[in-house]
Formats: sequence, structure tokens, C-alpha cells
Amino acid sequence: MSDTKTSTGPGVVKTVRSYAARVVWVVSLIAALALAIGALLIALNANQDNTLVKFVLDAADVADLGLFSRDNGIKQFGGEDAETKNALFNWGIGALAWLIVGRIVAGVIRP
Repeated sequence: MSDTKTSTGPGVVKTVRSYAARVVWVVSLIAALALAIGALLIALNANQDNTLVKFVLDAADVADLGLFSRDNGIKQFGGEDAETKNALFNWGIGALAWLIVGRIVAGVIRP
């Protein structure tokens, strides 16, 4: 017979909630970073055929959730440098939204 006990008390719940809050915050931070770096790469006219640049822009396209899209986002600019303005505005707002919502959700989860 084994004398090992499985702990299911309040300490375990607190630990799980603490880890879950960290995961939520890290995911939100990664999404915000992808959007911010993607906007910077667009503003710098980075070579979009480069594998790393393509990876970051693809990650930003996923992180924008369609709501903050540079092609069909909250605000669309026209004229000269419209792509840069769209990326900076929409992905910038998206990055802020990820940080704010991520912090709030992590705070709710955290014990």
C-alpha cells in the first residue's frame, strides 16, 4: 500500500489559479508583442519575403482577431502610406486591447 496522498485542498486550487493567470498574461503579452512588432515591420517596409518577417506578420494577422485587421480594421486610412497608417493604428490599438484585457482576465483568475 502506498502512503502518498493527493492534495486537493485550497492550496492546490490557489496554485492552479495562479498558474492559469500567468498563462493568460503570457498569451496576451505574446499577442500584443506580435501586433506591435508587426506594425513596426510594416512601418519600416521590411522585406515581407523574409521568413522571420513573414512569421511575425502571420502571427500578427492571427492576433488581430479580424477586429484590428490592417486590411479591414477599426479605422481605414486612404492615400499615401495607407498600409503603414492602417497597421500602426489598428495593430497598435489591438496590442493595447490585448494588454488591458489580458491583465483584467489574469487579475480575475488570480487568487
